[in-house]
Amino acid sequence: MKEYEIKLEDIQRILLGEVPFHFFVEVILRTAAIYLILMVSMRLMGKRMSSQLSRNEMAAVASLAAAVGVPLMNPDRGLLPAVVIAGVIISLQMLIAWIATKNIKFEAATQDKYNMLIKDGMLNVQAMALTRITQDRVLAQLRSESISHLGMVKRLYFEAGGSFSLLKMNTPIPGLSSIPKWDQEMSERIHSLTEQELCAWCGSYKPGRNATKCNNCKKDVWVYAVRNHKDANR
Repeated sequence: MKEYEIKLEDIQRILLGEVPFHFFVEVILRTAAIYLILMVSMRLMGKRMSSQLSRNEMAAVASLAAAVGVPLMNPDRGLLPAVVIAGVIISLQMLIAWIATKNIKFEAATQDKYNMLIKDGMLNVQAMALTRITQDRVLAQLRSESISHLGMVKRLYFEAGGSFSLLKMNTPIPGLSSIPKWDQEMSERIHSLTEQELCAWCGSYKPGRNATKCNNCKKDVWVYAVRNHKDANR
């Protein structure tokens, strides 16, 4: 389109573009066909496509979206190439999934491995650095699981699919509070302070009265561990 052909008062061009009006009927048919292709493709690739997606599955979904998006609004592009591309993507995804069930190393290479973010009430700083998970993100996850301090957690795993798995302590120990510092009212309502000092960042117990740095994360800020009122009364 030439520059002189662009006019702000050309409402028909702004709303309809350069295609004839009857193309919008075709768009409806194309949309229905594309939707059917996507539904069939997702069904053939398995139930996991409607749950937590792995890297391969996410790549497959993105590829499908890119393939079917072109013929959806482009009148000079047919639907058959999108069907062929969808078939190739489905075949590759099914092949990768089949090989992954037979070969553990291949599964680890394509799906990644899980990481342990909390061990025995203490943050695993190496795993957090590797996965680029922040302390705030971990504490937020604990709060979503109704965990008010790290001493309640035996293990927190960061799964290969991006989800979290939590194992609780049978008997909670004093730990670092997961309640935000600004919500002191809530912390006082459910927590009682102990005499045990620990690292304000990772929850590692202070190794000695004269210790200056945490052995786990090398930070030098200490706070008192907390426990829930109901645990303190046991």
